[in-house]
Amino acid sequence: MSRNDRLIKVIGQRGARVDELERLYGQRAKVFLASVTAFVGDADMAFDSVQDGFVLALRKKRSFRGDGDLEAWVWRIVLNAARDRVRKASRNTSVIPDAAAESEITSFVSGNDNIHSDLRDLVSALPERQRLAVFLRYYADLSYSQLGQALGVDPGTVAASLNAAHRTLRRKLEAQTELEVANERP
Repeated sequence: MSRNDRLIKVIGQRGARVDELERLYGQRAKVFLASVTAFVGDADMAFDSVQDGFVLALRKKRSFRGDGDLEAWVWRIVLNAARDRVRKASRNTSVIPDAAAESEITSFVSGNDNIHSDLRDLVSALPERQRLAVFLRYYADLSYSQLGQALGVDPGTVAASLNAAHRTLRRKLEAQTELEVANERP
């Protein structure tokens, strides 16, 4: 039975069971942590956010209505926990990406170091919804439906957000390439 088969079976079931949440944590904690680290820019804050999110999911397990995917429901809780931590931290100090966050973003993109750096910077500069959609779609491998549930938007909005992110990244990468080519000319 695949991961999706095990998690999809809870759709239609009211309330999440502890064993389902534990299994989700055991199977996907690294993906949650890596994605949230890339999102918040701080490994410790990401770890705390993921822990807070799963604790809250356990506390609110009865509020899972079963009309969607359990993993998407947990993603929404974890992302809200991360946003809360970023908001609280930004009141006190500015959040500066740490080495672990840089590593997660770098491992998200592939290719040579220059592409890593350029793409990392470009993805980090995207608006929050687009940045989250990119990370959750391509790193956490969530479907459009799951993304919509996690972000609290319709799947059509997810598609529009990803399309806008792709367009922005393509335009900026093309501009950088043109600039590099122009600089190489004698």
